[in-house]
Order: sequence, then C-alpha cells, then structure tokens
Amino acid sequence: MILISSISGLVAELNVGHYAAAKHGFNGLMRTLAGELAPHHIRVNSVNPTNVDTLMIDNDAYNTLFSGGKPNATQRDSIPALQAMNALPIPFVEPVDISNAVLYLASNAARYVTGTTMVVGAGAMAPFKIPTSSLP
Repeated sequence: MILISSISGLVAELNVGHYAAAKHGFNGLMRTLAGELAPHHIRVNSVNPTNVDTLMIDNDAYNTLFSGGKPNATQRDSIPALQAMNALPIPFVEPVDISNAVLYLASNAARYVTGTTMVVGAGAMAPFKIPTSSLP
C-alpha cells in the first residue's frame, strides 16, 4: 500500500494548516497500518513530494498568491517563489518523479521497506537554503 502525502505532512508549513494537518494524518495512518499489516506481509509506505507540476500548483489562485498578488499571474510569475521553497534550484518536481518513487516502493527491490516516508522533495525540508540571488 502506498499513500501519497506531502512534505507538508512532515514539517510545519505556514498558511496551509488544513492541508498540513491532513497530510500529517496520512503519515500517521501509514505508520499505524504498516505496524498492523506487517504480520500479514503487507507493506505500507508514503511518498511525500514537494511541489509537483500539476494543476494543484498551476492555477489562478496559486499563481496569484506566489507571484505576490500580481493580477492575471501565470505559473511563470510564481516560479521564483516556488524555487525558493527547494534547496535544489528547481520550482517543482515532475509527476514522473512521483511515479518513479511509487514504482520503486511497489517493486521487489523494496520488499523489506515498510512504515517509511519517501521524500521526493528537492531539499525542501532542509532548514537552510542558499538564496538563488547569491548563486553564480
């Protein structure tokens, strides 16, 4: 069993308390189910991504918020704020990156992996990030 959560389920994220609470709940459920189902050889894990390039982050409301309130903002306008969330200099990961994590967890290569969170986070959980303006 593979649950899709978020880095918001592993750290505090401001202004999205409702979302973070739900995702923290997902990770708690995953850990509980992993313990309960392990005797039956059923593995339970979660994948916890940073921003993923989907309609969840490429929409009018999100683009307006992350562009600093710019009217008619596009995803391109929100890229600097999205990139600042990650340690790696990227604004988001691609859906295929999450699919690859799921494929690994579902594969025989992960046959003894259970009760864990797989973070596909581009370093978003790192407490300190170098501002992109200071990069060469």
